[in-house]
Amino acid sequence: MKTILITGASSGIGLATAETFLQAGWHVGALARRAAPLQTLADSYPDQVEPLVADVTDATALPAAFDSFVGKTGRLDVLFNNAGIFTPQGNIDEIEIDDWLRAVNVNLTGMFLAARAAFAAMRAQRPQGGRIINNGSIAAHVPRPGSVPYTATKHAITGLTRSLSLDGRPFDIACGQIDIGNALTPMVQSLNDRALAENPDADLQPVMEVRDAANSVLHMASLPLSANVQFMTVMATKMPYIGRG
Repeated sequence: MKTILITGASSGIGLATAETFLQAGWHVGALARRAAPLQTLADSYPDQVEPLVADVTDATALPAAFDSFVGKTGRLDVLFNNAGIFTPQGNIDEIEIDDWLRAVNVNLTGMFLAARAAFAAMRAQRPQGGRIINNGSIAAHVPRPGSVPYTATKHAITGLTRSLSLDGRPFDIACGQIDIGNALTPMVQSLNDRALAENPDADLQPVMEVRDAANSVLHMASLPLSANVQFMTVMATKMPYIGRG
């Protein structure tokens, strides 16, 4: 049974991806801060889920969670480096310093720590190798208005992906990035709700089903290590991503 560890697995894209991999027969390490949703997932898929309660910003607890998972499964084939947050919007002079630091801690440092732990496990195991899939964002290419912390961290993830792709080659560790645009998660729903509260006639952001993003991650993860999706963009078809205006 192939193995994957998913960060931010308690809701949104992380939870949908965990369910998709479980239905495909994978053994899943579901990592998040909240124990209850992870246990619910584990109860639904006996013998396939390892609930891992940890904060991705905790440089001690996170590697320990990876060690626990590998200790039980014997191997880590894939990391879906997914955990992230979207802090309150505003112009840069309106952004609270604490919100900036929170975004950097979760979206960048947390993904660094998870990739670091995965890389170490994949480098040490025999046969050597594995795959790291970083969850970027369309914000890694084009920003929303008022999103300096989120956009800056997601641009940084693209650099992390490129560096890991190079550094992993001697150890058969592949790294790719999926940039998702408007999967209907609680985060995107809250943005639409906020827009409606401000203007009942507002044009809402086009969305797609979260499962479509999860299926894309499954495709990336299912490739042999001799092949790699370096960057994939999957988005709501009518998003204003292509073209002007």
